Amino acid sequence: MATLYQLHSTMDKLRSSTTELALTWRAGDSIILLGATAAYIDWFNAYLSDNDLSGIEGIAGIYALVDDVAQLSGNTQAKLDLSTKLTDILTNEEWVTMTQEDYFDKVVTIAL
Repeated sequence: MATLYQLHSTMDKLRSSTTELALTWRAGDSIILLGATAAYIDWFNAYLSDNDLSGIEGIAGIYALVDDVAQLSGNTQAKLDLSTKLTDILTNEEWVTMTQEDYFDKVVTIAL
């Protein structure tokens, strides 16, 4: 079984949020970037590559919500090209279904 980490963070707290995520990470876990956190995908990926956070390996998927991505300006969406950096962009219904399936034994929210 795996964990779905729901990460909701401002840019100034993203590093510490990612550090918190690393404390209980297991290969095969997934992450959903909530709110504006999806806009920081490049920073998040950079932190994942950081030696201090090298314990975050074997990510099954990184997701965001359609409604959260829609809140980003069109220019930001175009520059980020999230469809190439995320496993999927989920509707609220898909997100709920994902959290209720047997694949995840727990859902952890990190919001610092």
